[in-house]
Amino acid sequence: MVKILDINGKPIDTGKMRERQTARVGQINSNFANHPSRGLTPDKLARIMETAEQGDIQAQHELFMDMEEKDPHIFAEMAKRRRALLTVDWDIVPPRNPSARERKAAAYIRELLQDTQNLEDAIQDSLDAIGHGFACLEMEWQMLGQEWLPKTITHRPQTWFQLDRITRTQIRYRDGSMDGAELWPFGWIAHVHRAKSGYLSRSGLHRVLAWPYLFKNYSVRDLAEFLEIYGLPLRLGTYPQGASDDEKLALLRAVAQIGHDAAGIIPDGMLIDFKEAAKGTPDPYAFMIDWCERKQSMAILGGTLTSQADGKTSTNALGNVHNEVRHDLMMSDARQLAGTLTRDLVYPLYALNVGGAGDIGDMRRCPRFVFDLGESEDLKLYAEALPGLVNAGVQIPVSWVRDKLRIPEPEGNEPVLTAAQSVVPENGFGNIPGKPAATSMAALTATPDHDEFDAFADELAGDWERLTDPLVAPILELAARSPNYEAFQAGLAMLLRDMDADVLAETLAQAQFAAAIYGRVKDQINNDGGQ
Repeated sequence: MVKILDINGKPIDTGKMRERQTARVGQINSNFANHPSRGLTPDKLARIMETAEQGDIQAQHELFMDMEEKDPHIFAEMAKRRRALLTVDWDIVPPRNPSARERKAAAYIRELLQDTQNLEDAIQDSLDAIGHGFACLEMEWQMLGQEWLPKTITHRPQTWFQLDRITRTQIRYRDGSMDGAELWPFGWIAHVHRAKSGYLSRSGLHRVLAWPYLFKNYSVRDLAEFLEIYGLPLRLGTYPQGASDDEKLALLRAVAQIGHDAAGIIPDGMLIDFKEAAKGTPDPYAFMIDWCERKQSMAILGGTLTSQADGKTSTNALGNVHNEVRHDLMMSDARQLAGTLTRDLVYPLYALNVGGAGDIGDMRRCPRFVFDLGESEDLKLYAEALPGLVNAGVQIPVSWVRDKLRIPEPEGNEPVLTAAQSVVPENGFGNIPGKPAATSMAALTATPDHDEFDAFADELAGDWERLTDPLVAPILELAARSPNYEAFQAGLAMLLRDMDADVLAETLAQAQFAAAIYGRVKDQINNDGGQ
């Protein structure tokens, strides 16, 4: 029986592949989030982050989930970042200098992944690691015919995991033990995303966003209190001497309700006086909220001008510059994720369906998952420049041109575009049987030392060479193999009898006719051109 090895060379138990590792630990599914964002203060936020640095990451990731749920700006910007790769084509490519077998294996893995359901969802879920630092997707496998394919790829919350106590870099499944359980090989896509350097618990982008999120919450709360206090005029109730407690309470309820209900009743003899609303401005709170959101956009997308929707700070020119920054981030995200998918998805598919023990030999020979991030060059610019460079003697590889212009190599008998051939008008010379259409008379150009008839003669000379070559070649061949003149003369008579000279005769007749017509109308053409 052929052994199947994981990426570390350890044997794989295929019997476990139809089972999910999380199915063996049921109590973790019954744990509910504590929502540490409630009552968040600077001291509480600092404690959550310090606890995560010491290895307990649960509260930190619960806070990160709350941040995306409660802050629409963070949610929108992170969605832009994650979904950017969904617009990019992907491919499975063989290793460098591949053999025919490696090319075939890469094409086969590509077909398997194209048949994998919800691969785009898996890509987006994996990029949840941008904010959290890591994301784990559990895979359940199935056999379809003779092929192993992922049945489901399910995102698991970061709170289901912990870090090892020694290096604080290894992701472990929280099974109730002190160190946690190692993730089953071929059972997980575990993407670690380095938004910033440091221990895994500190590498997530949400660590940077947490403080602006806190400051923004304070400003939103203060703004709400400002609008509640300063948005309504002061209502002052007066009651006469000797009013009872019930009358005073009735007046107080009327004062409190009249601001919102615009109606109320008070006992006879009491008054409600409306004073001018207190002076104040919400500008400081709005400025703080805007500052926090701009810092969040800078951290997530690398700029602010591509994320503002109010039209006040956005400009097209500067926005294009910031779009370039976003492209750099997308390239970084794509390359990090492609490495993870090669290790945790492409290699298992290869090991299960193509290779046996030691078949790859070196992980560098494994097919790779890549995102197509290349941009095609200006086609018109290259079309104008390349012919001149080639005529000047510059040797340009065809593969380089295809790569620059993003033109794929045709496969098999796939139809391809070809150069258009000149079409002769009905009143031209007609087509010569057995050859492409000749250049029309309108295409012949004249110069002071080279008139139209000279141009036509040059064109006919080229046709003459192509037409006479099939007739002359057999004669030359007969002369080469004839031992003497008598044998050549006898063979020539038979050769001429079998030759088809109709094509040559028709060409000569067309040339003679065209020359005669041109000679008769030449003077008229010149006179018309001079008018």
